[in-house]
Amino acid sequence: MLDDFFVRALIAGIGVALIAGPLGCFIVWRRLAYFGDTLAHAALLGVALAFLLEVNITATVFFVSASVAILLLLLQKKASLSSDALLGLLSHSSLALGLVVLAFMGSVRFDLMGLLFGDILSVSKGDIALIYGGGLAVLLVLAAVWRRLFAATVSPELAEAEGMRPDIANIVFMLLMAMVIAIAMKIVGVLLITALLIVPAATARRFAAGPEQMAVLSALIGAVAVIGGLSGSLRWDTPSGPSIVVAASLLFILSLSSGIRRFTNRSETREGPLK
Repeated sequence: MLDDFFVRALIAGIGVALIAGPLGCFIVWRRLAYFGDTLAHAALLGVALAFLLEVNITATVFFVSASVAILLLLLQKKASLSSDALLGLLSHSSLALGLVVLAFMGSVRFDLMGLLFGDILSVSKGDIALIYGGGLAVLLVLAAVWRRLFAATVSPELAEAEGMRPDIANIVFMLLMAMVIAIAMKIVGVLLITALLIVPAATARRFAAGPEQMAVLSALIGAVAVIGGLSGSLRWDTPSGPSIVVAASLLFILSLSSGIRRFTNRSETREGPLK
């Protein structure tokens, strides 16, 4: 029989994977991997402020990550720097500031490795309720704006011409990203969240014949990675968060094999490739 803590970890990890999968697809489509890193690094600043102000960590992480996302939008309109330069500025500044704030809080005890790489084995029933409750809200909002957000991803100009307000869709997407990072931080840590968003989506892209199918496959692949990573962590006594990411990476490498590539090519010939 599996221990209760391991069962809770499985349930929590699968919940995060189901949420991260569809959002990760938009990160892949929009080539926004660095944006995910930026929000993840901002999460550490949120944790530091939560300790400093003695407030709820998840809510503070969401607020800080959302603030950084909105700040990025404002800087893109006013600053003369490129988007990748702005992302680098915000990412490293947030991470460094968070570490500095934590260093000055000598009287507060915290698990820095747990913050950076996650501690899924310590999740509680309350954490699971937060993951599934918050995740359901994220998926419902994403479903509501899916068509508008996908149109803005394919062609912002066309979406604007059709009155879909891609700017609003982009803001909603960034807020959803901030919420997912706040939810997933305890599972894989702030340094590995982006990997959990990107790797399953990149793997699913090789098999999907449409955007909705890719979103579903990405969620399922993420869930398989969670199960495989936690099983490997239990067997070989390796860190749980990194083990999940390694499992996801192995699934991606497996998808590159020639046999799977031939299967994918046949599927694309029948149904058309996902661009």
